[in-house]
This record gives sequence, structure tokens and C-alpha cells, in this order.
Amino acid sequence: MSLIEYDAIVIGAGVAGLTAGTLLAEKGKKVAIVTAGEPTACLSTGCIDFCSNMDNPEEAIAALPAHHPFHLVTKTQIHEAFYDFKRRMAGAGLSYTGDTNRNRHVLSAIGTFKTTCLTPETMQASPQNEQENIHIITFSGLKDFYPGYIISRLKNASFSTYDAGISTTMGLASLFEDENFLETFLLWMEKQNIRENKIAFPAVLGLESASAVKKTIEHRLERPVFEIPTIPPSMPGRRLFNCLKDGFRRAGGVIYWDWQATGAEKSGRLIEAVITGSHGRPNSLNAKAFILAAGSFVGGGLRAGHSNIVENIFDLPVFTPGKREEWFEQDYFSVNHRIGRAGIIVDESFRPVEGPWDNLYACGAILAHVEALKNGCGHGFALATGRAAAESLLEAGR
Repeated sequence: MSLIEYDAIVIGAGVAGLTAGTLLAEKGKKVAIVTAGEPTACLSTGCIDFCSNMDNPEEAIAALPAHHPFHLVTKTQIHEAFYDFKRRMAGAGLSYTGDTNRNRHVLSAIGTFKTTCLTPETMQASPQNEQENIHIITFSGLKDFYPGYIISRLKNASFSTYDAGISTTMGLASLFEDENFLETFLLWMEKQNIRENKIAFPAVLGLESASAVKKTIEHRLERPVFEIPTIPPSMPGRRLFNCLKDGFRRAGGVIYWDWQATGAEKSGRLIEAVITGSHGRPNSLNAKAFILAAGSFVGGGLRAGHSNIVENIFDLPVFTPGKREEWFEQDYFSVNHRIGRAGIIVDESFRPVEGPWDNLYACGAILAHVEALKNGCGHGFALATGRAAAESLLEAGR
């Protein structure tokens, strides 16, 4: 069993974990992230939702129920998380637009509008209502995007189909990185005699150069261009994750990829190490402090049994919203499933309440009472609580 020691270890490489880890690394701490694989951020739209229940995100956060963990984050921490994120993304070539006192809309792949706070630059020109004139470009065989859904809702929309010879989002994104393909594609577009005010694409305009590709198309076609998030897999979500991951590494952090955390070594009131598995071999990663950012059920931080819900690594007490038969609504698409309240209850320092460990913190979707779908607090909540947990760890002198 190998022995490696850090100032802090973060379990989970989602938005919360990478935010916490990057802040600690920038403060000079020796930090490692342990992750079982790609986080759910790779499946997301890439947009940053702070709270989408109202037009003003800050007012929406203030109106959340008293027990919601967003109230543990100060307004200053929210603003700092917001502007630090924008700064880091802009530095990585993935600019975001928006502010914390105004939500906006992004057109979805089914023609509805998603409410969010921060959007990638490639979605900045997305229409804000159903009356705008848009022309949609789709690709032959692409199964993750159906312009007919959008046109059925937006009466001033039309579409054209291009045969790129590839029909996957990842494959198309790779093609748009090729200058020869882009020029051929632009020549085809110029022949389409597009009359609408804006041009929409499924989110495939590149792996790392989407902003540059968008600007090139806008220059040639002389009108705004925007991406529409596709169903997973999501290129904007992958771009977001890649930028956060690369930023953490540039700050000096280390990522243990495909190392599933399975348990912990403890002494008194302290966690001394997490036990992980890699290639069938157990490893012990020691640290002075730990941040649990493993996500909820989809991320693997929580597991539902027949009558209870379990936290998988430290065996922390988990808030369980009633009996199992009360966890779900009859309507599958309801945002009120009570199981969305399940998770770890933390104190003002983001340490688990009733947990016996003094050097363990938790943040992100694993926290109790989040109800991310109902409250529209997704990546923004992860950014804010990731930052708050890291600051608490630093304030404790760990």
C-alpha cells in the first residue's frame, strides 16, 4: 500500500471539487483530487445556474427555504466565486457572460427556454423569446439534435442540413477544429441564402476553439451565431470541465483519475487518509484535511438502499426525507421528488453536522436540501459552496 501525503485531498472532480481544489492550490497548499471518472458536469449544458426561480438570482437565493445550504454562503463569497470563475474561464479562452442580479434564457434542443445566470460566449446570442427570427443548421445523421422540435415552437425559424460525413457531436466538434473543413463548410453556408437574423447550431463548434469558430462564422455570414445545447453528451459541459481541470493542474494540483475512494483511515477525531483502488491495488492517500465533493446519487456520493440512504466513503449521517415510498412523486418529470432533499447536513463551516471528524468538509450536490432541479441552483451552487468549504479549511489553519 503506497503512502502519499497532501495538505488537502478533495474527493470528486466536479465543479465543486475543482473549485475548492483550485482555490487551495492557488493559496500554496499541496492538493490532490481523487475521482472515479468523469463528473456529471460533462453531461451538462455548460451554463452556470445560481438560482433560476426568479429573474434576479440573488433575490432567488434569498427566497430559498431557511434550511437550504445556499444560506451558509455569504453574498461576498457568492460574488467572489462568480468573478473568479469568469476570470479563470476567460484566461482559458472560454469566456462566460452574465451577472448575479439577472437571469437570462438559453434556447434548448427541444425548443423550450432554459433559465440560467452565466452562459458560454457561444450561447450569448441565444434568443430571449419565441418571436426572434433564427435559421438552424443541423447535420445529417446527428441523433442528439432535432430541429423539428424547435421549429414547432418557434414560428419564425427554419433549418438547413449539412452532410459532414460524421454524425456524432464529438466527431463534428473535431471537424470544426480543422481549417479546411471550416472553409468548405462556410462556402456551403454562403450558398444557402439565409435571411433570418441569427444562425443557430447544435453545440458542436469545436473542442477547444468554439469561440474562435463562432466568430469566424459570424464574420463571414455577417450576423450573430449561437450554439444550442444538445442532449448528453454535451460539448459545452466537456469544455467547462476541461477548463476547470486544466486550471487546477496549472495551479499545482494533482488528479488521481479512475481512483475510486472506498473508505478512510481514522484516528480520534481526525481523518488521516482515504483508501482508494487503482488497477486492483489499494492505495492510501494521506492529508491534513479532506473535502467531500463526490456529488449526489448520479455522481456516486450517495447510494439508496431499500430503506435508507448511505454516504459511500466516510459513512456520514445522511438526511433521509421520510420513508422510501415517500421519496418519489407519481409524475416522473416532477421537480418535487423528495429524494432531492437527501444529503449531508453541514454547519456554517461546511463540516458535516453530527459527523465525528474535525478535518472533513463537504460541498456541492452531496449537501442536504439542495433540490437542484426544483430551485435551479446547479453549477453556481457548486462554485459557491466549493469556495466556501475551501475557505473554511484555510481559516482552520489546516
